[in-house]
Amino acid sequence: MHTSPFINQRQRILEANAAEYGPLAQELHWVSASHAREAEAERTHRLSALGNNIKVAHEGTKPHLGPLATGCHICSQGEWSCLFINGKCNCRCFYCPTVQDEISVPTTNRIPFAKARDYADYIRHFDFKGVSISGGEPLLTFDSTLRYIETVRRRQGDALHIWLYTNGTLLTAEHLIRLESAGLNEIRFDISAADYDLKKVEMAVGRIPCVTVEIPIIPEDRPRVAELLSAMHDIGVSHLNLHQLRLTPYNSSRLKIRPYTFLHGEKVTVLESELTALALMQTAVAQNIGLPINYCSFVYKHHYQRAANRRRSARFILKGPESITDSGYIRALALTGPAERIGRQAEDLSRHNADPQLWSISAQKDRLCFHERLWPLIDFEGCELMVSYSEALLRPLISYQRAFKEIRINTGRTLYVEKQPLSINRRLNDAQKSALANLVIGPAPSEPGRKEQELGEIIEYELIRPGLQEYF
Repeated sequence: MHTSPFINQRQRILEANAAEYGPLAQELHWVSASHAREAEAERTHRLSALGNNIKVAHEGTKPHLGPLATGCHICSQGEWSCLFINGKCNCRCFYCPTVQDEISVPTTNRIPFAKARDYADYIRHFDFKGVSISGGEPLLTFDSTLRYIETVRRRQGDALHIWLYTNGTLLTAEHLIRLESAGLNEIRFDISAADYDLKKVEMAVGRIPCVTVEIPIIPEDRPRVAELLSAMHDIGVSHLNLHQLRLTPYNSSRLKIRPYTFLHGEKVTVLESELTALALMQTAVAQNIGLPINYCSFVYKHHYQRAANRRRSARFILKGPESITDSGYIRALALTGPAERIGRQAEDLSRHNADPQLWSISAQKDRLCFHERLWPLIDFEGCELMVSYSEALLRPLISYQRAFKEIRINTGRTLYVEKQPLSINRRLNDAQKSALANLVIGPAPSEPGRKEQELGEIIEYELIRPGLQEYF
């Protein structure tokens, strides 16, 4: 019996979590094997009980009732930029993942944009369809927040969807008037930071076109949130977005003293938070509350948002024979073997009028790089198939450690895409070659999990794992 390579990642994840938290890892209440089985059965039951009411997008990582907010839809398509307008907040929520005590330069993807014009040109150059303004608390630097919204709106026109995250505690009627005038499409309130008070939310309804409540799911607050579902619907809230709590080195001392069960993963998350989100969706269905609810799971955010960032940058540094995988990595295929066979393969490609931009042959004629679209024309007999994977990294400065491409967004601002090698010249066995062929030239019927088993370790570069988080 084969073991899924996804399961083989467990040990690596366990070691990474232990290294990140050090001695604290021994103090955390990790899920046991028996509890994990019980929790997975509960999750399956809750999803099943929702029946046809629930839609599950992105390979099962995003369950939702009703339509997604426009901003969420744009995010799911990988066409969204989040600008952290500052790094300071006036609230001190126990779950906040990072320190929030500095008025910093507006930043997105670790790239600072001190000038609103530069950020607007960045949005235009990368063809984003949506922009969100986050923090910190954007209302603490309201003039700056407004300036960036106005500048991006002028540069991009009405087609761009712009939304703002806020805890709402500082919001005034004057703020709303000016935000509306600036062209804000959507405002999202974290009411958990305001003791679940809906007054500021109600004030925004009718002024900003889309009003969303977006909160982390605090398990012990489930009764309070459940009671508010009808009220949110009745006052005109457009959407409710629920997020899973996650542990970070910054909030760990506050989360560990609560009665939470922690799950291993690329980042440590709270088991009860996910189950509570699904329970709240059940409550909404049982009470026939027509409020669209989106559970934005951590695995969705971690995998799909990061894949979108990789994919967006990769297109700027991609070479003709290379392609981009589902998980956003740059894939390079190469046929290696005797010069005679490789040379004959090159002649065959020329004879078939294969686009010369999609393949190249080494000077020694012992290596032929080819695009996935040419796979049906490749004769693998007597040769080996090699694959390499790289990640495209968008940077404000050149490291001079990797291949790079200069991206000039305007006359005064230049960014750089660097290609970071991750797995180089990995030889594929017959099973891997067959599984990869199914991916690039068309899926063939296979047993559940068979494709994952055959791809082996390269699966993390090729595919995003389907489904919600595994409990372990």
